[in-house]
Amino acid sequence: MVSRTNPMYMIGGLVVGSLVLEGMYYAWKWMRHKSTCNCGKNKTSVQLELETFHHILFFPDQKIPCRAHFSGPDGCHNKSCRYTHEETSLSRLMTYLRSARQSLDVCVFIITCHDLADTVIAMHQKGVVVRVITDCEQIDATGSQIGKLRREGIQVRQDNSSYFMHHKFVVIDDKVLINGSFNWTRQAVTGNNENVQITNNSSTVKPYCEEFQKLWNLFNPAGYPVHVTKD
Repeated sequence: MVSRTNPMYMIGGLVVGSLVLEGMYYAWKWMRHKSTCNCGKNKTSVQLELETFHHILFFPDQKIPCRAHFSGPDGCHNKSCRYTHEETSLSRLMTYLRSARQSLDVCVFIITCHDLADTVIAMHQKGVVVRVITDCEQIDATGSQIGKLRREGIQVRQDNSSYFMHHKFVVIDDKVLINGSFNWTRQAVTGNNENVQITNNSSTVKPYCEEFQKLWNLFNPAGYPVHVTKD
C-alpha cells in the first residue's frame, strides 16, 4: 500500500486538485459569458426568442412616457420631469419596436406621432432594414413624419389610388406581428379607444409578411403609369 506521505502520492493529489480547480474556473467563465451576452438584451427581446406569446395593449394612455427614462443611455435624472416613468401602452409598443434586430416592416395609414417615428429612425440608424408603407393622401397631413423618415434614408412607399391604404400593422424580423386599430398619431395614443395585438405565432405572422411584400411590390413607383400632358 502506498503511504499518503509518499511524495508521489502528494504530487498526484496536487495535479488532480489543480485540474478540478481549472475545470471549475472555465465553467464559471462560460456561465459569466452567457450572463454578459444576455445583459444587453431587454426583457422583451429575450422573450421574443424563447417563447410563443400573444399580448394585448389598449389605448388611450393617461400620460406620455419619458423618452430618456425608457430609451436614453443614462435614464432620466430630471426630478421635475413632466412625463411618466411608469410603463404605458406606448412605452411597451416602443419596446417591441426596439427589439428589431434585422428588419422592421411598417404598414400604417398615417404617421404623425414623433415618439414612434423617432423610434423607427433609431432602429434604422442601428442598421435595421426599415421599410414603410403608408397612404398617399396622408403623406402631407399636418404633422406627418414621412418627410423626416425619408430624409433619414428610410424607404417609404405609398399607394397610388383614390381608396385608402388602411392597414395598421408592423412585422419585426419576419417573426413578430403588431396589429390592431391603432394609427400612429398622438390622438390615438392619448385620446382614442384603440387596441394593439402582438404575437409571434408563425401561422399568424406569415400572412402579414406576404401581404407586406405584395404591397411593397405593388407600390413600387417604377411601375406607376407616367402621365404626359400636352402644352
